[in-house]
Amino acid sequence: MFDKEYNNPLLPKGKYSFRKLDEEQIEFDDFGFKVCVIQELMYNKELLKPKFYLDEFVEWYDKRRIDLKEEGYEPIAEVTQYFRDLEVPKKLASEITEIYQDEGNDIYLQLLKFGVGWGDYWNIETVEDAKQFPNLKKMTLCYAGENVVDELNERGIKAKEVWV
Repeated sequence: MFDKEYNNPLLPKGKYSFRKLDEEQIEFDDFGFKVCVIQELMYNKELLKPKFYLDEFVEWYDKRRIDLKEEGYEPIAEVTQYFRDLEVPKKLASEITEIYQDEGNDIYLQLLKFGVGWGDYWNIETVEDAKQFPNLKKMTLCYAGENVVDELNERGIKAKEVWV
């Protein structure tokens, strides 16, 4: 997917530097759930910015050299940490109405350059975070721990699992 924002030499190298939010943020218990929310808000709805691009992040990362050809087959710690630390404003919680988790989602292609979709790196293990999203009505999952789909359905969120 091409985005006009990517490869724009006018973008500051500090694009991926964190700025503390001056507003309330969502606290996540489950990283897999957070990744799904970031997919919806950053890539699908384009409400969470800046949009993260792995190649750009690696090029600008200055704490060490990240070699995607060698390291891109496993999650890269610095990239995973970026998403763990990423603050999501609480005001965006109402924007989440549906989550469609698929191995081809943009977020997974940023987290794992040469991923094959069968790892359990981003499994949703608990549904506790769902309570923070009052408009979430439907979830289609491919990375879910045991009982997650049943627990979501019990909470009134229509959930199903698809196999990758």
